[in-house]
Amino acid sequence: MSQAGGSPVEAVDRALLALQALADAGPRGLVLADLAASLGLNKTTTHRALAALKFRDFVIQDAVSGRYVLGPGATRLGESFYADENLPALLHPALVALVAEVDELVHLGVLAGTQVVYLDKVEPERAVRVWSAIGRRVPAATTALGRALLAYRGTDRPVLEGYVRSLPDPSPAVAERAWAALEEARAGGFARESEENEPGISCLAVPLLRLGAAVAAVSVTAPAERMTEDRVAALRGTISRVLPPLLPEGFTLPEPAR
Repeated sequence: MSQAGGSPVEAVDRALLALQALADAGPRGLVLADLAASLGLNKTTTHRALAALKFRDFVIQDAVSGRYVLGPGATRLGESFYADENLPALLHPALVALVAEVDELVHLGVLAGTQVVYLDKVEPERAVRVWSAIGRRVPAATTALGRALLAYRGTDRPVLEGYVRSLPDPSPAVAERAWAALEEARAGGFARESEENEPGISCLAVPLLRLGAAVAAVSVTAPAERMTEDRVAALRGTISRVLPPLLPEGFTLPEPAR
């Protein structure tokens, strides 16, 4: 958010404005004259700002066209900030708020090969019947967390078959059930699993999207007898209400196709 008054350090401000303009320009970038005009600066001043940014690889210049585009130094900032090891700290308040509303076990997970690894969990005050631990790995194809992630990473049937082959039971029936679950998740914005990994336990999960792709997922785990259709519908509404205001900038929940 911009603040009233001038920048306390104009040279730094010009460099930051140049980064913003180049980010908006995308992979085509901008030539010096167009960038200077968009910033309301002369070309010499703009060139000095770009020289400093180029020195740290925040900006690169195409040798043929002369266009400036964002460099690896700039793009790595977001990647580093939103790396898996930082997600628990960024998302833990959202998990706490969700548990306070649903009074069930909540997990945060990411894909790791053909499995999902739990990065964080928050337990309700009442006792839970399912064992889990941060760092535990579970199959992606048969869990709500994994299905939420796979559904919003463009997973097609041939790719899903690779995940299914890693399961103890890679039967066609399991593959078909997993594919149907992914299709349902893409249509409705949520993934489900009922007693496929542990008897008596069901899960509902939602992917967390950044730039349109799932980078993590949040699940609610409860005894199957509590996961009635009415309860699932209520949980979906609660998740959709509670999580979005607490997600980091740039993170969203999917818009259901139906």
